[in-house]
Amino acid sequence: MPSDGDVPPAAVAVAGGAHLLGFSDEILLHILTHVPSTDLVLNVRRTCRKLAELCLDKSLTHTVLLQKDYEVSEDKVRQLVKEIGREIQQLNLAGCYWLPGATIEHVARCHSLVKVNLSGCPLTSLRLSKMLSALQHLRSLAIDVSPGFDASQLSGECKATLSRVQELKQTLFTPSYGVVPCCTSLEKLLLYFEILDRTREGAILSGQLMVGQSNVPHYQHLRVFYARLAPGYINQEVVRLYLAVLSDRTPENLHAFLISVPGSFAESGATKNLLDSMARNVALDALQLPKSWLNGSSLLQHMKFNNPFYFSFSRCALSGGHLIQRVIDGGKDLRSLASLNLSGCVHCLSPDSLLRKAEDDIDSGILETLVTTCSNLRHLNLSAAHHHSAEGPGRHLCQLLARLRHLRSLSLPVCSVADSAPRADRAPAQPAMHAVPCGFGKKVRVGVQACPVPFSGQAGPQPSSVFWSLLKDVPFLERLELIGSNFSSAMPRNEPAIRNSLPPCSRAQSVGDSEVAAIGQLAFLRHLTLAQLPSILTGSGLVSIGLQCQQLQSLSLANLGMMGKVVYMSALSDMLKHCKRLKDLRLEQPYFSANAQFFQALSQCSALQRLCLVSRSGTLQPEAVLGFMARCLHVVVCHMFTGESLATCKSLQQSLLRRLQLSEGKGQRTIQSRHRVRGRRMGATGDSRPQEKTLSLTHKKNVTHISLRLH
Repeated sequence: MPSDGDVPPAAVAVAGGAHLLGFSDEILLHILTHVPSTDLVLNVRRTCRKLAELCLDKSLTHTVLLQKDYEVSEDKVRQLVKEIGREIQQLNLAGCYWLPGATIEHVARCHSLVKVNLSGCPLTSLRLSKMLSALQHLRSLAIDVSPGFDASQLSGECKATLSRVQELKQTLFTPSYGVVPCCTSLEKLLLYFEILDRTREGAILSGQLMVGQSNVPHYQHLRVFYARLAPGYINQEVVRLYLAVLSDRTPENLHAFLISVPGSFAESGATKNLLDSMARNVALDALQLPKSWLNGSSLLQHMKFNNPFYFSFSRCALSGGHLIQRVIDGGKDLRSLASLNLSGCVHCLSPDSLLRKAEDDIDSGILETLVTTCSNLRHLNLSAAHHHSAEGPGRHLCQLLARLRHLRSLSLPVCSVADSAPRADRAPAQPAMHAVPCGFGKKVRVGVQACPVPFSGQAGPQPSSVFWSLLKDVPFLERLELIGSNFSSAMPRNEPAIRNSLPPCSRAQSVGDSEVAAIGQLAFLRHLTLAQLPSILTGSGLVSIGLQCQQLQSLSLANLGMMGKVVYMSALSDMLKHCKRLKDLRLEQPYFSANAQFFQALSQCSALQRLCLVSRSGTLQPEAVLGFMARCLHVVVCHMFTGESLATCKSLQQSLLRRLQLSEGKGQRTIQSRHRVRGRRMGATGDSRPQEKTLSLTHKKNVTHISLRLH
């Protein structure tokens, strides 16, 4: 036991009268790994002599994670670097956009850095050059390339450091090669293309890079190539320039080739040469290609795989026969495969892709072969497709997936978890014709329910349900997505918005509150998405999730129940009272009323940081929003897309501004609201368009910036 002088007054007592500091150093070090680095070094270390020694243990100072830590200020970063800068080998500042460049420069004092992530941090070419010149041991780098970046400003010392970098993550906001030409020893290249087709002034950008930037070396050591593209033609133009270099001479050690593209991406001569060269010369462990490159081609037939761990065939016209013969190689042992993405592959569980209709049943034999062959799968995505199970014991999709005991994330269409035959204990669901499929029409009058509520009070999981049995057999799931096969978001991230969405699948009508309640079995669940469940009557299953899934950090709900009325408001309020670790909440529901009841319940989510509300023809109560923001001090981003008026939005912004000015500004908070204005304005051609506005308010210490933009 430590002496009395070593024990802080607030030491926590445990059973038997012992203090927390009575634990062994190994246990205390494990506990301290869960304390943020800034608190560890700047606060906990000053409590007593024992903790002062432990907090400076190399196992704790070796890696410093500050990504999106909204409590981190400029002073804290400077002091942290001053205290333990020499010990830090891995530093993550991703998403710390509020830190000025002068503060980021202090990273140069961490001379032992091997890995640093500065994605989202403001960096100029000169500042990056100065910083990298001092980091001679750097091997992994993540940065943004913003407009105005000039590689010619990089010093010789900086380029020498870049020549030793083996892993590079680069986010492009402007057409550029960034620092890629200087990184001649790359083994892992991760590219994120976020280039807009037009500048803020409306000028059209070109994807052609300057001649002086095209001197990209051949990457003989490259093992991993990953590219993720945001929507826009210019992103496709720029990525083709990167691929053209690889097509000249494909690296022999290439093991992972992944390209994620929204929509279509036509092949070019260079990409065809690259794929042909890959088929001849390399054996891959991970593969993801645009759907247009795989549809109708024999590429998979010639591609060689060596202990693969990741496959993504999202939106591809891949039939079950091709999946078994070309990917699984006729049932070859693929226990190394950890992740499989078949999202939007509507034919992947049927032998013939030409004759299958959406209402047809899947071939359970194909799924059984897949489950048996890939028995160690940890991540499986079967969403955005109709997967209906045939009658018979042991043939249901949920029964077969229950064999995958190592699953940690699972994404399924709602219709796939419905029992094959109607259950006797469930009243018939309301016909689909009473629901408004797209949610953008006039509000539907809702009278007395035609069918009685099958469960009184809180809906409990039904042991006879195949979905209940599946979740019982995979209790360690951390991420679950249950999304309607015809669902399309009103505000998608990487896809064009679709107004006329399709109605829910008929089999989804038998999935309701009891199936949602079954999710409460997942004690380790961290991320949950529920979308397009038309038979939610009361939302009582949400309460079970709130009570039992205490690890839940991210929740996304969209289009639950009838679209003309929010039937689950009461249950959602009860659920939120129990979500003490919830950090991110997204709600997409037409006619949603963000009233005092909702914000009062949401205020009890003490860890909440982000809120996004998307509601066509929805409403909000400004006073409720003000009270919520005053109580939830950790909320950083609040997006509200509703049908309120422009005057209401302006008034709310001004009220938030006044309250923030009166409060003590610590850290940074961002409030953004976009509302559809009921009104029209005439364009130059006489067309009438609805007005939209984006209001943003940023408060950082005593500096406040307001912007109002009308579209």
